[in-house]
Amino acid sequence: QVQLVESGGGLVQPGGSLTLSCVFSGYRPDYYAIGWFRQAPGKEREGVSCISPTDSKQYYADSVKGRFTISRNNAEKTVRLQMNRLKPEDTAVYFCAGDRRWWWGRPGLWSDLEVWGQGTPVTVAS
Repeated sequence: QVQLVESGGGLVQPGGSLTLSCVFSGYRPDYYAIGWFRQAPGKEREGVSCISPTDSKQYYADSVKGRFTISRNNAEKTVRLQMNRLKPEDTAVYFCAGDRRWWWGRPGLWSDLEVWGQGTPVTVAS
């Protein structure tokens, strides 16, 4: 059974950095498009970033472009989200998710993705 486990969230000051990690357990991570969502209290879930299964093409929401970098290492079964120049509006619970279908830019699929992590909270505050 495929599972995703996130780590790396925490409290950081505005302008600071955090790196989130998502560890894949199961068979063939290179079959899955994996990425990150976030949800702040009272707000809708937002797709943050996605990385393609084998050629590591990266995709970002406009709100994080130029500040966040997604990467993956299929041998280590890990996807990371490097978050720089964090802003208070980046405060949210961040979820890792994956699917063997291509899902970036297709929000109709998001509620039905094959696997989700449990989430890790990120708070940006002074």
